[in-house]
Amino acid sequence: MEAIFLCSTTTATGYWNQAQAQAQAQARAWRDDTHIRIPLSLSIPRPTKFVQLSVSLPPNRNTSLFKVSSAAKEQVRIVEGSRVDELYDALVAHLLPSVSVSSNPNHKFLVGLAGPPGSGKSTLSHEVVKRLNKLQSEKASSFDSQVQPPDVAIVFPMDGFHLYRSELDAMENPEEAHARRGAPWTFNPLRLLTCLKNLRIHGSVYVPSFDHGVGDPVEDDIFVNLQHKVVIVEGNYLLLEDGVWKEISSLFDEKWFIDIDIEKAMQRVLNRHISTGKPPDIAKQRIENNDRLNAELIMKSKKNADIIIKSVDF
Repeated sequence: MEAIFLCSTTTATGYWNQAQAQAQAQARAWRDDTHIRIPLSLSIPRPTKFVQLSVSLPPNRNTSLFKVSSAAKEQVRIVEGSRVDELYDALVAHLLPSVSVSSNPNHKFLVGLAGPPGSGKSTLSHEVVKRLNKLQSEKASSFDSQVQPPDVAIVFPMDGFHLYRSELDAMENPEEAHARRGAPWTFNPLRLLTCLKNLRIHGSVYVPSFDHGVGDPVEDDIFVNLQHKVVIVEGNYLLLEDGVWKEISSLFDEKWFIDIDIEKAMQRVLNRHISTGKPPDIAKQRIENNDRLNAELIMKSKKNADIIIKSVDF
């Protein structure tokens, strides 16, 4: 099996030599320890153009199920592995330095995680946060087993910024507003922007969640506090370039996008609709008249991501 790394160069050989040395070193480490669980990872400063770099990996490695890549910012990171656990572990390892990099008690490393409905945003964000907190807890308990350290990471869902049903009722065409609930204009992005700015300034903020049973936000249900150093904000439209959404996107330290085939995502959403009691024909209408339209818009924002995560079956 061969891993392909994308890296930029100005035709000088320095980047190639640096990448080749790092990649070969990690490949040797993999050969020397067949039980190592850290996936192959490489970071290289990059100017503007691309060249392919490659390194041979041990022949007994399984075919990759995922790839995390960044190809638009100052560094390129490609991570490959054969299990979803490796994906989670790789993202945790990537975020770990952000837990203690700043002496500012209000500092937060904000990740904006976007992707279409059914891509697995909630699953991925909660799993990464859970593992990051567990790792930090184990680290602290190795020094003092009597101390239960606070969580260092938290998920901040965009769902809590849905407009209330009463607000949809007050629109010019309430029937359409309810039918298109989940479209960008059925959210309150200005309120989300204000929450994120307050978090940046004060280091803590109360955030609404969303009660799917009731169909409305739940005010002040999530507290992002000073101890939380990594905050994963997950939602459909966080990387859009229009109006307030663009301001929201500018506040993130890093932007992630889960890339998935739309047909696969829509099948997941269809199953979700049916599991909540919608008749199959109504669920299919909901997909075609709302969810698919939203997904197609969201996919256009993939180009604004720093890291693209190829969807796997979480």
